[in-house]
Amino acid sequence: MPAFSLGPEQAAWCAELRALAADRLRPLADRGEPGRVNRPLLAELGRLGLLERLFTSGALDLCLMRESLAYVCTEAETALALQGLGAHPLHAHGTPAQRARWLPRVIEGSAVAAFALSEPDAGSDAAALTLRAAPEGQGRWRLTGRKCWISNAPEADVHIVFARTTPDVRSRGVTAFLVPADRPGLTGTALEMLAPHPVGALDFDDVPVTADDVVGEVDGGFRVAMNTLNLFRPSVGAFAVGMAQAALDATLAHTARRKAFGGTLKDLQTVAHQVAEMALRTEAARLMVYAAATAYDEGAPDVPRRAAMAKLLATETAQYVVDTAVQLHGARALARGHLLEHLYREVRAPRVYEGASEVQREIIARELYAEPHPTGEAP
Repeated sequence: MPAFSLGPEQAAWCAELRALAADRLRPLADRGEPGRVNRPLLAELGRLGLLERLFTSGALDLCLMRESLAYVCTEAETALALQGLGAHPLHAHGTPAQRARWLPRVIEGSAVAAFALSEPDAGSDAAALTLRAAPEGQGRWRLTGRKCWISNAPEADVHIVFARTTPDVRSRGVTAFLVPADRPGLTGTALEMLAPHPVGALDFDDVPVTADDVVGEVDGGFRVAMNTLNLFRPSVGAFAVGMAQAALDATLAHTARRKAFGGTLKDLQTVAHQVAEMALRTEAARLMVYAAATAYDEGAPDVPRRAAMAKLLATETAQYVVDTAVQLHGARALARGHLLEHLYREVRAPRVYEGASEVQREIIARELYAEPHPTGEAP
């Protein structure tokens, strides 16, 4: 895979996205209710063509969108990403009828999508999910169980729900179903989280689904889930890089003007070296994210490992950078409404969702040992 740097057109597009986020998305985000789906914000993302671009471009473009929006407006970035995560299985694996009904509305921002995989006892161990799809005649099932920590729940209009159709075979017995919000027996509750995004739980009480609702193949849902996560994991890293860059730039400005000990903070070697470390780690994470996205777009065989590496490095890096930025700003960064107070709450969740950091390390190790490798023995 070639060494990577952004070309002039890509750099200009990223600058345009940051300007749009500041001028048109940030005001809508500020008027939204914390913890609720911001439908005017989604509609504006649709009018700008960004929701459509989720489904017409590759992984690298997705990363550039998420990084650029996150730098200015994490709420807009998250709204975009959740819409893509929720609807990508439909785009990639849905039937023509399913796509025709839902994708135009998702793209214009009038229908909210949700990716319903996690469960109370099967978060990172997705193959252990227990939400049951009990057969009810040919091509019919009833869904019973609970999903938890589902983004856009309980306000989403359509859910891609992963349920167990065959017991005791872990990943081989999972099916993805398209479940509209108005199905009888489907209810939900909102959850209050550290960062106030729309996240909730879904309860399924004999919710009816049919063969027309299957996304992909019966018992093939785990592949649908993993293909979606392989695309979105590097872009979670891009979200983290955008936040890290925002924290770094705020720290550069602050330490250059803040007077302390007879000079400015940047004149203190310990401060200057911390800022250098923040910049070093941010750039390293960015390059790994771009490399993983490029590997996905090129159909490389090592995408799961690269995607896991990119998410792991970028999210852990962003946590370090934001934390260091708070330390260098001092008490002012802890005030409600400060950029770094906001980023400090936002940056924690990406180390958990779409596979916790520990799961990413497990994926990396498994992929490494599955590859042919030298014996390491002396001749």
